[in-house]
Amino acid sequence: MNKTLEDACHIRTGKLNANAAVEGGVYPFFTCAEYPDEIDHYAFDDSVVLVAGNNARGNFHVNRYEGKFNAYQRTYILSAKAGYNIDFIYYALKLELKRLREKAQGSQTKFLTMPILTSISLRNITYDEQYDIANKLIAIDNKIELNNQINVELEAMAKTLYDYWFEQFDFPDADGKPYKSSGGKMVYNETLKREIPEGWDVRPVSEIIEVRDGTHDSPKPSEKGEYLITSKHLQPSGIDFSNAYFISYEDFEAVNKRSKVDEGDFLISMIGTIGLSQWVMKIPTPFAIKNIGLFKTSQSPEYADYIFVSVTSSYGKAYLQQNQSTGTSQPYVTLGTLRGIPITIPSKKVFDDFNIKVKPIHKLLYENATENQKLVELRDWLLPMLMNGQVTVKS
Repeated sequence: MNKTLEDACHIRTGKLNANAAVEGGVYPFFTCAEYPDEIDHYAFDDSVVLVAGNNARGNFHVNRYEGKFNAYQRTYILSAKAGYNIDFIYYALKLELKRLREKAQGSQTKFLTMPILTSISLRNITYDEQYDIANKLIAIDNKIELNNQINVELEAMAKTLYDYWFEQFDFPDADGKPYKSSGGKMVYNETLKREIPEGWDVRPVSEIIEVRDGTHDSPKPSEKGEYLITSKHLQPSGIDFSNAYFISYEDFEAVNKRSKVDEGDFLISMIGTIGLSQWVMKIPTPFAIKNIGLFKTSQSPEYADYIFVSVTSSYGKAYLQQNQSTGTSQPYVTLGTLRGIPITIPSKKVFDDFNIKVKPIHKLLYENATENQKLVELRDWLLPMLMNGQVTVKS
């Protein structure tokens, strides 16, 4: 006989308002957003699963955390009772997310009530069986996280190289010495309002490649069709399709007449958290875009690595922040701003030397991201079969 979530867990809620977050706080503050904020004090110190209690679109999230933290008053905090493994409960809830979204109440904002949450059933198996199932899934998630950490370091390497060569202008000169620091000739550039190496140029990115943006409309969700991807779906691990919805094939075709994404293009968020980026090396799942900038680097692959690092560099992000628009509920940048991002054009030798160094970094980034996509598919394929007993774990 199956057990309910209430049989397996102690369930509490947080006590704070959503605006209690403190910048620079040392403890995570779990709200109904996908990722925690920060706060300067904690109310809980436990090994728990956290479930968002409300969400504007019903895209509820489940987090696993161990240690000191605080939580929003509409966040459910679950700790395991005797005989239950907290990681097993976490994966059981991950499996039930779609059903929770379907059962959620409310019109403009979707809510998970306690009866909805406690109605979830768990297979009645021993603690050791729960542990074995959870450990198989944890191993996959740990590998995904390791790849993500490696990619963060690789991105930092590429951006440090760009900063040293194209912001400090200390690329190797003919004698192998840092150009500017060794007295290389510099000339004032009116666009950048600073000096750049003699013989270099500055041009808006739209003069090098085509720059577009996604639809400004809001196609309605459809039971069948293709995915609509927005800024929030651009994640460090790749494009997050798990919280995206389908739009009709007709709407998909209409959006793609304006902004079709091809392999080799890269995307950048234009609203909310501005500047989140994703290079689309492969398209295993068709999708259309909304409120996302589209840089058609597929049309000029020789410039792709350099333009990607230029746009996502600290200078590129600062330019977007300085030129963002306000006056609505969220900050945003216009297509004109994206098209106007200044790109420094170096000499051919410096450009070629930089590409030789940065292309292997981007290749490894892509390989890790591709492996993660396959690992996610494997985990999501295994999850229901392990939880439902269709597949068993052998020692």
